[in-house]
Amino acid sequence: MRNRPRAKYMRLAIREAAKNLKKMDGGPFGACIVKDDLVLAVARNTVLKNNDSTAHAEINAIRIACRKMKNFDLSGCSIYSTTEPCPMCFSAIHWSKIGVLVYATAIAAAKKLGFNELAVSAKAIKSKGKSKVKIISGFLAKECANLLKNWDALEHKISY
Repeated sequence: MRNRPRAKYMRLAIREAAKNLKKMDGGPFGACIVKDDLVLAVARNTVLKNNDSTAHAEINAIRIACRKMKNFDLSGCSIYSTTEPCPMCFSAIHWSKIGVLVYATAIAAAKKLGFNELAVSAKAIKSKGKSKVKIISGFLAKECANLLKNWDALEHKISY
């Protein structure tokens, strides 16, 4: 994955995020962690289901991958996220030593839907923190924008 992102991994994240359009376990966000073409984790946001404000898709995926690898160090892994990770999630990506972050829609898109986002981009956090995480943005952005659009059309959604 180091050279180019793979659509199949982002689509796993999208498919997982779409489950929240029916279940309302959390917001319309998904993540997938891959190492050497092996999927280690696919997760979605479960903030509402778990009553846990840290249960973002990226955090959930990192927890699954670390358990699977029996290690906190996810060096050599890539994470695919349907929306740009928030500062908490980017920090977790950095601390877990994931090498590549691939995301679709910008954090501003989630903020426009009413989510309580801090308007700080992953690139800004990377720069300020001197993180080595490689960032690829806008990957399959139209497909992930549709996910957000479908979320926005729901009547009984909860933005937090």
